[in-house]
Amino acid sequence: MVKNLMTIAPERETLEVIFPPSEIYSDEPPLENELHLRQIILLLQSLELLWFGRTDFYAIGNLTIYYSPKQKKSEDFRGPDFFVVLGTERKTRKSWVVWAEDGKYPHIIIEIISSSTAAIDKGLKKEIYQNTFRTPDYFWFDPETSELKGFHLLDGKYEALEANAKGYLWSQQLELYLGVEQGFLRFFTPEYELVPTPEEAKLKAEEKVLQAEEETAQERLKNARLEAKLRELGIDPDTI
Repeated sequence: MVKNLMTIAPERETLEVIFPPSEIYSDEPPLENELHLRQIILLLQSLELLWFGRTDFYAIGNLTIYYSPKQKKSEDFRGPDFFVVLGTERKTRKSWVVWAEDGKYPHIIIEIISSSTAAIDKGLKKEIYQNTFRTPDYFWFDPETSELKGFHLLDGKYEALEANAKGYLWSQQLELYLGVEQGFLRFFTPEYELVPTPEEAKLKAEEKVLQAEEETAQERLKNARLEAKLRELGIDPDTI
């Protein structure tokens, strides 16, 4: 965290603000637009909810990965829009430093592309993720066109994934499908069920409660009508 140190020069009336050196958190620039931000948050929230009880993974978005063989943060770094590392401790990090993480690289990377980044995401970054990171699963998604493309590392080379009948792509690393739902990239279970965000899960739970209450009310009304009919026939329903 950067703290501002404010000093006042005696000869001048203006304030001189001095910023002391700070630790590097991430070299990533701000996200391009709100749509990209919402997409990353959606992926992160839904996966963390699905894996709520797990402590053996790290998932994050727009964070720098430092991978210099010389162990220097000033060179060899990239920042995927979203990535997951398996078999590691689930804790907060300032950045992903490969040499401080037992040499681990992401097991899956997702890039949210745009017209200004598509060439790099489909070219240079894909080569780095294939040849240097050796990331098993790589996907890119364009929220403007809904273009979804996926690759799996096979014999050191990325092989394009074939979409199933629903248009979903399978991630071997996550053991989940990726597909487009209402313009957003979403995770789906092997049974094709949408992996919800916490808000969606809450709404679904509330809907189930309301449905159960409605069914109970309907059952009570049905029983009341039956009792009334029996009494019309001179039958005491309490004796049945």
